[in-house]
Amino acid sequence: MKLVLKAEFVQLGKGFAICCALLTWGHVVGAELPNFADLVELNSPTIVEISTSRQVEARPSIDDRELEDLLRRLNPGQEPELDLDDIPEMRQRGAVGSGFIISADGYVITNNHVVEGADKIQVHLNDRRVFEATVIGLDEPSDLALLKISALELPFVRFGDSDSIRVGDWVLAIGSPFGLEFSAAAGIVSAQGRSMPGRSSYNYMSFIQTDVAINQGNSGGPLFNLAGEVIGINSQILSSTGGSNGISFSIPSNVAKNVVDQLRQSGQVERGLLGVRMREVDYALAEIFDLERPMGAFVDEVQPNSPASFSDIRNEDIILEFNDHKIEYYTDLPFYVGQYRPGTRAEVVIFRDGELLTQTVELGSSPTNAISSVRRGPVRTNRNPLGFQVTELSEETRQVAGVSGVRITELEEGPGLSAGLMEGDVIVALNRKEVASTEAFSQIAQNLPNSGFVPIRIIREGQGTTMALEISP
Repeated sequence: MKLVLKAEFVQLGKGFAICCALLTWGHVVGAELPNFADLVELNSPTIVEISTSRQVEARPSIDDRELEDLLRRLNPGQEPELDLDDIPEMRQRGAVGSGFIISADGYVITNNHVVEGADKIQVHLNDRRVFEATVIGLDEPSDLALLKISALELPFVRFGDSDSIRVGDWVLAIGSPFGLEFSAAAGIVSAQGRSMPGRSSYNYMSFIQTDVAINQGNSGGPLFNLAGEVIGINSQILSSTGGSNGISFSIPSNVAKNVVDQLRQSGQVERGLLGVRMREVDYALAEIFDLERPMGAFVDEVQPNSPASFSDIRNEDIILEFNDHKIEYYTDLPFYVGQYRPGTRAEVVIFRDGELLTQTVELGSSPTNAISSVRRGPVRTNRNPLGFQVTELSEETRQVAGVSGVRITELEEGPGLSAGLMEGDVIVALNRKEVASTEAFSQIAQNLPNSGFVPIRIIREGQGTTMALEISP
């Protein structure tokens, strides 16, 4: 009997202990899980939905001759009367995204990819008012756009310090996934300092990674911390289906503040340039160069006539700090360099021959600055039969990149678009003739053969390639 009672007591004791443990855990978890209701209620009026559209020609997808033949078959005995020039333009609906108000007088932030190419942008407020927006500035490297609507006394967000967040912190996104306006989703910061593969050689972005359910339509919306401050702007997702896989990327608020300040001042963003080609410091390089552990950016090559070359930074130096910013991974370096404007004097701490040295460098101008300037107002001169516009390279780009050529500013239907050329490509040769200026390019283009293929040599994201343009009579 005692054994039974003891056994029963032990079982009850275990049960009691388990119950206590569960109650204690539930109490702890319940105390730590945040309630986002107040945060959503306070900030929802600052969130907007962005819709875009653009004018396109309502022309048939077949050519004129095929259309005439089709009309003859449909109307035997009648000669078709076809005047495609009289066909009116139609408006094509574009992207739908999110954004948020940053000032009482109507400044709005969203993603560049949401509004780029649109000729009409509408901002839908939480109170159902709709305003047509003016583009103040676009910045492709950061994927940010600054808009302005004609309204006053609007609610607006507060920015937080994105450098203060930690992996594991709670965050909340509000936006319009799949057009479902003003939807909230919560998660945690999964990682920091993420560099997305496949971006430009001048990678000036270091993303915040979260597991928040970000989907199409969330682009441009804010990412809040628990204090109700914006610490990120939702920009991209990694997905095999187009929907959320729990891996989303946000632009840090400290980057956004810098970009917005410049866009408000001049409509464009200028970034500094150091002028080095670099790579990661792995265990092998750390051992070879007697570095305590893998860290920093290994200088593979100092570009000639660049700010780095003028400051005595050398090949095989390891950059450990830039203007008091620690360089843990090599992708940190262009991110921090891009936060400063051309002409800024910065201190660079390098590791060379077992010693720490400090070099002072005056930053140059990034080639992306020329692209940004071009996108604000494409040059519509120097028309040519290839279907695109070109502009001169800046002197800084010529010196740093070591090339002469012209940059494509605008593409239309034609051989260039069909061949796969893109805005921002630098043309260095056409039909095997060197292109040194817009005048030289125009002269070569006007003297191309009437039909057949001609080669065009371009540089895209630091890589040269030759493409074929097909010219039709």
